[in-house]
Parts: sequence; C-alpha cells; structure tokens
Amino acid sequence: MSDSIVEIYNLLYRYVDAIDTARFDDAAMLFDHGAVVAGGKRIEGRQAIAALWRSWVRLYPDGMPHTRHLVTNPLVELDNDGARARCHSQWTLLQATTAFPLQVVATGRYDDRFIRVDGHWHFAERIYLGVDLVGDTSAHMLLPLGGNQNG
Repeated sequence: MSDSIVEIYNLLYRYVDAIDTARFDDAAMLFDHGAVVAGGKRIEGRQAIAALWRSWVRLYPDGMPHTRHLVTNPLVELDNDGARARCHSQWTLLQATTAFPLQVVATGRYDDRFIRVDGHWHFAERIYLGVDLVGDTSAHMLLPLGGNQNG
C-alpha cells in the first residue's frame, strides 16, 4: 500500500476519532483546506463546520456522544498528478448509553476529495452522500435523521 493511501486512510480515521470524542474543533481543523457538503449546502471554515456537527450530535453530561463511527470499504483513487485523490467509503454508527443498549444507529456513505499541500494530504471536500439504513437515532441526533438524507 502506498504512503499516500495510508495517509488518506489516517485522515478518515482521525475524523471519526475526533467526532466520537466530541472534539469537533479538531475534526473541523482537518478541513482547513476544504469544505463539507451536507444537504446540498457547502460549509466552509473551521467554526462553521464545527458548529454544523454540534447542531447534529447529542452530548451527555460527561461531554461525550457515546458513539463509535466505523469507516469501511474505503476505495481510494489517486490522480496521476499526485496532488489529488478521491475516496468513496461507508460508515456505520454504533451507540450505547446507560439507557440505550449497544446498537447500530445508522449507516451511510461519504464521497471525499483530497489535495496534497506541502507534501501532506488534506481533505478538500467531504460530501455526505446520505443515510442508507436508519435505526433508533433518538439517543444520538439532535435533529431528525431519515433514510436518504444527508447526515
């Protein structure tokens, strides 16, 4: 596996680690060279991106969402110029709280684009393609989440 692909995989995993530990500012920092697209709306800038996630995710008294995002099946395509890449991946969201037994909350897909800046890969764009399967989101989402919505 190439160093570029490993570095891109690590960006995918850093994102979910930051979201699952409620470090929304750290997750947003990963998009300093890019944007996220949710519901057809492009969001740019660290503060705006972090605010988006804060508006979605329920936090508990300990400050955590009690979730685990699993990113699977990442398909990375590197452009011939070595400066751009694209990755299509799937996500599965697990959650458990004291009142909510461990279960799958939802699954969906990401379409990501990356750029290489000063020898390192960065998110250029993350498109939330939508939610494919939805379980009980009441313990996780602050807003309703339904099938085929961006989330």
